Amino acid sequence: MTQNRYVIIGGVAGGMSAATRLRRLDENATITVFERGGHVSFANCGLPYYLGGVIEERSSLLLQTPATLGARFNLDVRVRTEVIGIDIAAKTVRVRDLGTGHESTEAYNALVLSPGASPVRPPLPGGERMLTLRDIDDVDAAMRALEVAPTSALVIGAGFIGLEMVENLVHRGLEVTLVELGNQVLPPLDSEMAGPVAERLRAAGVSVRLGTQVAEIGENTATLSDGSVVAADFVLAAIGVRPDTALAKAAGLTLGERGGIAVDDQLRTSDPDIYAIGDAVEKTDAISGEQRLVALAGLGNRHGRLVADVISGKTIRVRPALGTAVVGMMGLTIASTGWNEKLLRARGRNIRVFHTHPASHTGYYPGAESMALKLVVDADTDAILGAQGVGGGGVDKRIDVIATAMAGGITASELADLELAYAPQFSSAKDPVNMLGYVALNAAEGLTPSVQWHELDAARAAGATLVDVRTAGEYAEAAIPGSINIPLDDIRARQAELPAGRLIVHCKVGQRGHTAVRLLAQLGRDAVNLDGGYLTWAAGADAAQSDRERADALQFAGA
Repeated sequence: MTQNRYVIIGGVAGGMSAATRLRRLDENATITVFERGGHVSFANCGLPYYLGGVIEERSSLLLQTPATLGARFNLDVRVRTEVIGIDIAAKTVRVRDLGTGHESTEAYNALVLSPGASPVRPPLPGGERMLTLRDIDDVDAAMRALEVAPTSALVIGAGFIGLEMVENLVHRGLEVTLVELGNQVLPPLDSEMAGPVAERLRAAGVSVRLGTQVAEIGENTATLSDGSVVAADFVLAAIGVRPDTALAKAAGLTLGERGGIAVDDQLRTSDPDIYAIGDAVEKTDAISGEQRLVALAGLGNRHGRLVADVISGKTIRVRPALGTAVVGMMGLTIASTGWNEKLLRARGRNIRVFHTHPASHTGYYPGAESMALKLVVDADTDAILGAQGVGGGGVDKRIDVIATAMAGGITASELADLELAYAPQFSSAKDPVNMLGYVALNAAEGLTPSVQWHELDAARAAGATLVDVRTAGEYAEAAIPGSINIPLDDIRARQAELPAGRLIVHCKVGQRGHTAVRLLAQLGRDAVNLDGGYLTWAAGADAAQSDRERADALQFAGA
């Protein structure tokens, strides 16, 4: 029997999934894993929580060792060992032991590249103090920096990892400043969804500095691009990652337009005996069909298993990537899948957008938490293009259901018919996902046309009247300036008070607005609903106001 020789470069999610799956499929193969770092299998998504003390034991992060992998799977796992070259013609790799400097050559029948990605470290004066958090060595360095008991921390980058770091540093009792070059936290979200996240950070005492960047890092401070100086005993960058493609490039393998390793639909590179998986590899985007970089552990794990199947002779299907992600922060759950509204509009897509504000479960059962959900839909096909959720418990569940629907080709309107688990402590008889489906179906059938919060000013400038159909008490508590108040229950009796022309109606979250639109339409009026109601408008208006204030501050500083 011919013995296959498989070499895998890089461990953790992708590499180790490939190695263990290969062993389960081929007991007789020689399988060697080379890992440049000191640990081949660890919980990298748990690193921020160990830093914050939520995970108390470092050993909890270490999932497997070379010894345990050797004992269970008969794998030859070598850590602190770097592959420094690939000879495609000879089908060999050149390997260096980083401890001794000794070099050797290893042959392969099939080679899997899983090199991952490297954290972005902007070149700044004083940047040597800047830490990153990608592996066990990084978290050990960060823990040493925290042993001197700093009182302040600066986190650069307000993406998912940046927010996890902020939460954990606050948990440790540090005074935290969050700096983000963009005009909002969490760029995958739209501004009205990201605004409440920033407010939760500020409520927790975090100084959120948007639309700025770090210019220089001092001994225990940092100077920002607007000239301000912030306390920064501890500095961590969470700006993003770059695919580690140096080895692939040196070997002459093809790289894609996004800078990652290019692979086909069977995860093969431009060489038929070399495969690539993980954060270094470009994936096909589920919305556009374009190639993109998606650094997610779930994809790395799945593709590791799939590449083992291909090497073993199976035909696989690599699904396009949706980029589904979730983060928990300060009691909020924030999740998204697919594309956001701003990106789709920038691409010129014809879309419909829907906002809802349901509870996590029935209101009469104790402990219900509110959430905001957003669905973005292709207006021509009713296909779901993206979704976002922010709130308490249950947000992740709803985004996962929508991501599954997208993968299965279920349209937005068809969400109304999904049969989902219901009991009062878990959901409502009409689950929030079902409700999004009903809203989408009403729009698709032309029953309830709507306008978005950011379209309201233009619509009013064109002559539309804004009608608040909430109760008089709600209106007195907070209202959109310039609106008139006629409660929903009074509209029939008071319809003569409504001005001529288009009417934009709204309530708190959109449900009563929908009822008002249907009533007014049947009374012969041109009426549309303000999507998501007052809550969505308020979140969007607050985000827009913050943008204006930052712009004014920058203009003043420049003057």
